[in-house]
Amino acid sequence: MADNKSRKPDWVIAKERAKKASAAETIWLFGLHAVRDALANPAREKLRLVVTKNALDRLGDTAGMEPEITDARVFDKTVGLPPDSVHQGAALEVRPLNWGKLEDVAITGTGLPLMVALDRVTDPHNVGAILRSAEVFGARAVIAPARHTAPETGALAKTASGALERQPYLRIGNLSDALEELKAAGFVTIGLAGETDAELEEVLDLAEGRPVCLVLGAEGPGLREKTRETCDYLARIPFAGQFGSLNVSNAAAVALYAATRRFKSA
Repeated sequence: MADNKSRKPDWVIAKERAKKASAAETIWLFGLHAVRDALANPAREKLRLVVTKNALDRLGDTAGMEPEITDARVFDKTVGLPPDSVHQGAALEVRPLNWGKLEDVAITGTGLPLMVALDRVTDPHNVGAILRSAEVFGARAVIAPARHTAPETGALAKTASGALERQPYLRIGNLSDALEELKAAGFVTIGLAGETDAELEEVLDLAEGRPVCLVLGAEGPGLREKTRETCDYLARIPFAGQFGSLNVSNAAAVALYAATRRFKSA
């Protein structure tokens, strides 16, 4: 008869299983640009490259990987991509990137002392576009909760147009805790909220050249109450027209540009 005393608690077993499942997780990147940039990234663990003959000719260097050449007519079934994926005949199976700890990236990471935090932004196309803007404007990282925010996917990578391989995208446990950690490291946290009176440029002036984390919420609900309470300031992007709302990825680009101007003029 088994000794019940030696049996691990259910919560320990569940945690171990989740850890194993996470370690085994893979994703398919697709599209020539996304695949080419992932192949060129030495930090990316690459498992399987599937291409059509035409895509292989256009792809060029495969970073030492042996490609599996398949017919374009059966490509979707071979890789298991959704039928509407614009894959251009190239797909690469990889493991998610590990960018390290928040404190290390925030304090000693490359780029300007500028971060972007996302509060339940679930659309991979929006997150991909934000990563692209973050790279263009030199932000150190984009952070988002591991739950209720878009994970690394092929759609996200394609929209990011290569930025996913170069721009740190940290998935954290609790957004409010992460914001508190950044504040303790000297960051000023600024939540974007359309209904507040303070304009973004005014609030950036109050930051007086200190490191900044811009916090953006999902379209519609915006920032959650707890996130609002954690932010040092709330600010809005001023608008001239009657329709005073930007897509979250557009708002991120405008806010990043405004913050970057402050750092360069300081």
